[in-house]
Amino acid sequence: MAVCAFLGLGVMGGPMARHLAQKGHDVTVWNRTGEKAADWVAKVGTGRAAATPAEAISGAAFIFMCLGDDPDVEAVFAALSPELKAGQVIADHTTGSAGLARKLAAEAGVKGVGFIDAPVSGGQAGAENGQLTVMCGGDPATFAKVEPVMKAFSKQITLIGEVGSGQLAKSVNQICIAGVVQGVAEGLHFARANGLDEAKVIEAISAGAAQSWQMQNRWKTMVDGKFDFGFAVDWMRKDLRIALDAARATKASLPLTALVDQFYADLQADGHGRWDTSSLISRLNR
Repeated sequence: MAVCAFLGLGVMGGPMARHLAQKGHDVTVWNRTGEKAADWVAKVGTGRAAATPAEAISGAAFIFMCLGDDPDVEAVFAALSPELKAGQVIADHTTGSAGLARKLAAEAGVKGVGFIDAPVSGGQAGAENGQLTVMCGGDPATFAKVEPVMKAFSKQITLIGEVGSGQLAKSVNQICIAGVVQGVAEGLHFARANGLDEAKVIEAISAGAAQSWQMQNRWKTMVDGKFDFGFAVDWMRKDLRIALDAARATKASLPLTALVDQFYADLQADGHGRWDTSSLISRLNR
């Protein structure tokens, strides 16, 4: 049993914290909206809600963060920093920039606190089912301490390299997803335009080289025009912005990613930022 603080109880963080508590860990939670923290405790039936990040981490061996973007992480880290104690470990599950991860790791290190950047993949369903994939960057000794605790909500945890590597690996993940979703959208759009039965087409091609998670899990809702499943366009654009910023800094060429990012921008402009990422097909069909 580990004493844990979990900061950020959104659609990902709430279930992740719940799995920690259900696996027997001692969990104190904090959320910017205090009512959500109190509701989490009432629903889970264990743990405590803290009024501030600093209060939440008092006595915790492991500090987990799952927030929105770099500014949120910086603000929460600044709030808890005065209370950090040597020997604590911070695992940041927010999808953010590698640069911020390196900055916070250095600041934490001055206090003898370990830091792992640990963005996750698997979406809300993965969080709810405790089946997330975690991409980590940090010191191997620090990783070895926190990995057993992260197993409460994960199916795969990989140490990629030094601090920042986890965030860069998450960018790779989002780059790949963007291209695949656009490919599936164009394929289904082409099938409809040519009068094909989409279900039969998917049956024919999904066992071959065209197969993907996106095809298996999203083709039917894409055809039906239902986009209330999984990761939102607004969050995908945030993640692609991070990837494209990193690409510019290292002179990596991401032409397809930049194009798909603009397609998502079109959806936002039409007021569909809360639709899931498979909604790219709606842009083609409109």
